[in-house]
Amino acid sequence: MTVLVLNCGSSSIKYQLIAPDGPARLAKGIVERIGEDDGVPDHAAALRQVVAELERDCGPLAELGLAAVGHRIVHGGDRFAEPTLVDDDVERVIEELSPLAPLHNPPGLTALRLARRELPDVPHVAVFDTAFHQTLPPVAYTYALERDLAARYGVRRYGFHGTSVSYVSRAAARLLDRDPDDTNLVVLHLGNGASATAVRGGRSVDTSMGLTPLEGLVMGTRTGDIDPGALFYLHREAGLSVDDLDRLANRSSGLLGLAGANDLREVHRQAKAGDAAAQLARELYCYRIRHYVGAYLAVLGRAHAIVFTAGVGENDSWVRSHSLAGLRHLGVEVDHVRNSFTGSRAQVISPDEAAITVLVVPTDEELEIARQASGLVAAPAS
Repeated sequence: MTVLVLNCGSSSIKYQLIAPDGPARLAKGIVERIGEDDGVPDHAAALRQVVAELERDCGPLAELGLAAVGHRIVHGGDRFAEPTLVDDDVERVIEELSPLAPLHNPPGLTALRLARRELPDVPHVAVFDTAFHQTLPPVAYTYALERDLAARYGVRRYGFHGTSVSYVSRAAARLLDRDPDDTNLVVLHLGNGASATAVRGGRSVDTSMGLTPLEGLVMGTRTGDIDPGALFYLHREAGLSVDDLDRLANRSSGLLGLAGANDLREVHRQAKAGDAAAQLARELYCYRIRHYVGAYLAVLGRAHAIVFTAGVGENDSWVRSHSLAGLRHLGVEVDHVRNSFTGSRAQVISPDEAAITVLVVPTDEELEIARQASGLVAAPAS
């Protein structure tokens, strides 16, 4: 089976042509700066460019024998708990859920609609970032809000990065030589967006992101955890509107707000040069991770491994060591020689004698989407 995977963001479309059981990608690429002065004007033009690049490299799409097109959709609310074959009704529900992810669902939906028109005879499968977290128990997903109001508007914890966590959890279990159904993990997906997830027996039981991807860890431009009263205060005292506060919390806070840069590589550079703001920013970044690791070790009761993944998690040895510093009494320790490795392979970075293994496991969301999509279309009809 060959699957075309489309991962659409607010200003980019990443694509890969994947044989899910094969050793390599058949094609991959990205169209960036959508809607910007020096980029393509909109997502329709971007998708046309994707099709042109694919046909240039691989031949006409109609002759590729595509089994499916897999689409990453960020928010599925409580409506979608598994990969879903897309029809007009599914499109409509994704659109209805857009207020829960206004930066993510609309561009994903645009690409989905355009791709369905471009490839009408190929099954299109939506894979939702929130789906993996539909196993959260009520005690983990419920907010202590007025019950009827929360139910009316779907206000609860949904969690994100589920596609990545699903892939990484199984990969970590293989590395540990354990059955995923008998493996407990704390998975740290650290990129520009960042989250922590407690995984018990292959199922998400708690996660740091909430109704939106704003809650939890410090991120590139997002606040992470903050007293909601701070936003009310800024509304009253600084005159910030709801839209102002939304932009503040999502686009100009986090590492960017603290240190003036959302890329940790630049924050490290500034910190090493003696910049006190950058030094505090990266310490706070790691402190918040350590805070959640401790909480999720308590939630799990018994953990077999802590897993770092995504851009920062896979490549930043300083963050890995400082995030877990001081946890030896909990059985968590990083071997500094092992932690200094470079490369893209899965790796154990804890000492052999550590009670809890620490792993670095590269994520592969596109392969996970391809596998889920191909699995759905290959399944016999019930």
